[in-house]
Amino acid sequence: MNLRRCDGPPLVVGHRGAAALAPENTAASFALAVAAGADVVELDVSPGLRVGHSLDELPDEPLTLDEALEELRAHPIGLHLDVKLPGYEEDVLAAVRRHGVEERSYLSTAYAATARRVAALSPSTLVAIGYPRDRLGVSRLPWPPTLSAAGASALRQAMPLRVPVLVRWAHAGALSLHHALCSRAAVAVSHRLGAPVVAWTANDPAGVLRLEAAGVDAIVTDDPGMAVATLRRQ
Repeated sequence: MNLRRCDGPPLVVGHRGAAALAPENTAASFALAVAAGADVVELDVSPGLRVGHSLDELPDEPLTLDEALEELRAHPIGLHLDVKLPGYEEDVLAAVRRHGVEERSYLSTAYAATARRVAALSPSTLVAIGYPRDRLGVSRLPWPPTLSAAGASALRQAMPLRVPVLVRWAHAGALSLHHALCSRAAVAVSHRLGAPVVAWTANDPAGVLRLEAAGVDAIVTDDPGMAVATLRRQ
């Protein structure tokens, strides 16, 4: 899947569907993201190909990856599969092939070993390396929980130097970066490496517009309708 923004607006990625509007990682949430006009639907893939942030955080009516892909394959929408832990990369790729959605799917992971494994198993599959690792639900917070605002600012300034290490060490074709760490400089470095940037997770118009101005290629959001409307107004 091609994530590069080129001359248009960034893609809108519905985080776990439309997590602001329905329980995340559920059929209802995915349907709302599609209805809102998201370009891509993101879903978490835990061990056993269960759709959820972790096996301890499955929704009340959990889906398997096969069930989720069967639901989504009928819609002309991209698919972002976030592989939460190492060890089942081959099974995820097999499910993508089984449902015939290879050309409109990409994977992300916070583990370099998983990214390298995907690259080795399926060189044509785009894989994004995520940073920082979202062990404690970082995506729901304005700042990574281990950082103060000042610390996050310092890390954002250091990201242009960190980006090449992350991308090359993971053999990744894209970078999935927390919104607080995105800057024009970091995005430019990633682009020079040929890696589009997916920013997560922006849930207000100001955040969406800041990321658009930084040049990111895709914006992950719990409220895809808000993001679509914000970018259209621009």
